[in-house]
Amino acid sequence: MIPLPAFRGRKTVLGLDIGAGFGKVAVVDYRGGAPRLAKIAVTSLEDGSVPDGEIVQPDRVAEAIASMFERERIAQRDVVTGVGGRDVICKLIEVDRMDEDEAREVIPWEAEQHVPFDMTNVQMDFVITDPMEDTPRMKVLLAVAKTELIEARISLLRQSGLTPAAISVETFALRNALEANYPDAMEGVTALVDIGAAGTTVNVMDDGVPVLVRDVAFGTREVVRGLQRSGDLSPAAARTLLGNGAAGPMLREVLMECAGAVAKGIQRAGALVESDDPGLGIARVYLCGGGAAIEGLSAILAEWLGLETRVASAFELLEVGPGVADHAELPALAPALMLPVGLALRESV
Repeated sequence: MIPLPAFRGRKTVLGLDIGAGFGKVAVVDYRGGAPRLAKIAVTSLEDGSVPDGEIVQPDRVAEAIASMFERERIAQRDVVTGVGGRDVICKLIEVDRMDEDEAREVIPWEAEQHVPFDMTNVQMDFVITDPMEDTPRMKVLLAVAKTELIEARISLLRQSGLTPAAISVETFALRNALEANYPDAMEGVTALVDIGAAGTTVNVMDDGVPVLVRDVAFGTREVVRGLQRSGDLSPAAARTLLGNGAAGPMLREVLMECAGAVAKGIQRAGALVESDDPGLGIARVYLCGGGAAIEGLSAILAEWLGLETRVASAFELLEVGPGVADHAELPALAPALMLPVGLALRESV
């Protein structure tokens, strides 16, 4: 979304995802021609430092990120990171057809009609999604983020000893990862559901173009709380039970209750897309993020939705370097790495 000079010409690109529970890095190497996942790193973030996706304790987050780079001996410090949440809007609009130079002048004015932000305090970019069509109207995908959010993220990176090479929109980064690993998902209407610790984001794409983003108030913390209530467990014991897959029937009972919130969020997003274009419903669902790895969640959501639902892997097709392939936790991390891998798979590299 916002490229900076340090980004241009890099042979390896680092994608950094700062989530509510963990910081994750994916290093993608382009020196062999095709992209290859060369390194991954994960660090836990202190509880309460990133509630609801908002970084409220930047000093502690910066310290954790800097320590991860030192511990994992990651020498390159130019990173691509992403922004999302309520201070970021992605929206597909229609305007009179024009060339891109003219659009650069007109689109900011058009965006005022569609974006509930003060346009003097935002960063905006756009792409014409149907440039080759011969129609009087064209579709434009807007990406708008509040300037204070961008500035805060750049400040955090610099505090961590990193250089912000580019700031992207998380929705677009997830789309990059999905296309690289599941090209068939770029046909028809696909929902990519990112389940994090503090919340879930439903990204709906039509032929690979993001058309709708919706947040759902559900995260893996809700599952932990459910296990606590059902088993009279401490938070640490519930997290351990969830992590080792030993919760059994108790977990399924909790998931049957919790998954309803996610399923309803997906169904509502699908209904909104269909209201704009009758008959255009969601055909398939991919799950990513740390919550996607919860045993049984994918199957339960498939029951709720009546749709093909599968867990996405950040390296279903992406080549994985030998150093990464030996990582003991790689299979479990596959859905959680979709965002940092997607950040490193920018087309402008």
